[in-house]
Amino acid sequence: MSATTDYQALHWRLFTSFLSFSLVPLFVLGFFLYTQFSVSYKEKVLDGMRTLVENRKSAIELFFEERVSQLSTLAHSLEYENLIHEQYLLQVFNVMQTRSKSYIDIGIIDQNGNHVAYVGPHPELRGVNYKNEEWFMPAMSSGLYISDVFRGFRWIPHVIIAVTVRQQDKSFMLRATINLDIIENIVRSAQVGRYGDAYLINRNNILQTNPRFSGAILEQPAGPDFSRTSTTRLEEISLKEKRAFFAATYIPTTHWVLVIIEDPQEQLSPLLRARDWGGILFVLAVVMITLGTYMITRAIMTKLKRIAREKAVSDDMVFQSNKMAALGKMAAGIAHEINNPLAVIGEKAGWVKDLLHKENIQDNPNLKECDDAVTKIEYHVDRARKVTHRLLGFARRMEPIREVIDINKLLKDTMVFLENEAHFRDIGLVTDFDAQLPTITSDASQLQQVFLNIINNAVDAVDHDGEVTISTRFDDHANEIQVLVHDTGPGIRQENLDKIFDPFFTTKDPGKGTGLGLSISYQIVESLGGKICVTSEIGKGSTFTISLPV
Repeated sequence: MSATTDYQALHWRLFTSFLSFSLVPLFVLGFFLYTQFSVSYKEKVLDGMRTLVENRKSAIELFFEERVSQLSTLAHSLEYENLIHEQYLLQVFNVMQTRSKSYIDIGIIDQNGNHVAYVGPHPELRGVNYKNEEWFMPAMSSGLYISDVFRGFRWIPHVIIAVTVRQQDKSFMLRATINLDIIENIVRSAQVGRYGDAYLINRNNILQTNPRFSGAILEQPAGPDFSRTSTTRLEEISLKEKRAFFAATYIPTTHWVLVIIEDPQEQLSPLLRARDWGGILFVLAVVMITLGTYMITRAIMTKLKRIAREKAVSDDMVFQSNKMAALGKMAAGIAHEINNPLAVIGEKAGWVKDLLHKENIQDNPNLKECDDAVTKIEYHVDRARKVTHRLLGFARRMEPIREVIDINKLLKDTMVFLENEAHFRDIGLVTDFDAQLPTITSDASQLQQVFLNIINNAVDAVDHDGEVTISTRFDDHANEIQVLVHDTGPGIRQENLDKIFDPFFTTKDPGKGTGLGLSISYQIVESLGGKICVTSEIGKGSTFTISLPV
């Protein structure tokens, strides 16, 4: 598996881990809060319905209790002989209506069921016998009777209150018809919202008032049967594939049940709006957390990659330093080992030359040839001695130390190591040194490593039959020395110029470069207070400029 694949896998592992640790608690918290808020709000709505239905129940009970009290007072305080006179009964009715328009009519019924007196809008009821009506006997036996809604002889839905009174040897009944509109208004006030409904039913699940949407009085309601309700019930029930809140309460005075219906979508609209806004905010939070997690993960991976690159460069620099130090020690050892036999050879060559110039062998015909041979031996011994001196100088510079440096001389010493390779490739090493170049105080070993890397790269770029020009100059304005290495190679593409100093970046064929030489050189120059830059043109070569402070 490649390093890139490893980094990508690590990137996604970190991303998914961070995202999970961020989103899972958010999802759990959001679900918990929404559930709790939903339950609490639903309970609040149902509690509101409980309060409303019990309030309307109390209003209905109070209405009937007042009517019963009023009728009972009249029935027990007035004489039968007076009540059967309709003129007197009309006066009583008018007095009753001055306090409340709660009655439609009033009548007196004797113990045989005869309607002996009547005041109201239905005079045809006068003289009617109610003995066989289902409400007559319960009313006579109980003394008080509140009917369900029924049509009766008038064939109009109505409710009656009948109070039975026994005076001396006879019984009679004061019967009054209640204004249903008042009851309808009380019930209608419990219809909440655009889709709310409220109605009354009796113990047979027959409507006692008109619902708002479906059904009519004296029909069965479209909703569930609450006729057996004995207390207050609160339920959420599906009604025609739609959920609805129901509140039902029993009214003992009339033996009716008040039912209130509310639409959850309407009653829970604040909750639903809060849910929608919460959902939008939740999605935005998820998006922001995802983007933030991605950016943080990306920043972490970028930092890790940079640390890995810096570590690789640092490790390579340590390796190169150790290698150069070992090479220096080896070069010093080799130089010392070679210097000893060279000294002996040089000494013996001088001794032979002295012998050749003695008089007794002056006439030898091979004298000239021997003398030339000895001279060549001395020349090559001197040449070998110079090489060993360079090796010793290179070895001495392996230890990091700041010293006064002649850049021109350091460049010449460095070029010696590349002369043979350049000559073998037919590459000319051209110098254009500023003779007036000032010296600088720096680390010669590190600078030589930089020059060696740059010039070696230039030779590799030219490959064959070209030229590498090394020049120096002094910039008075910047107070710095500039070393320019120009090659006649193919040049560097524009898209690669910004990456040329990145670790592990190389344009060489696989196996021919690590991509660390220029990166290490860049860091060395920066650590010495200088800078390095490159310019290039395709087909005309590249120029590396190393600027060092004086």
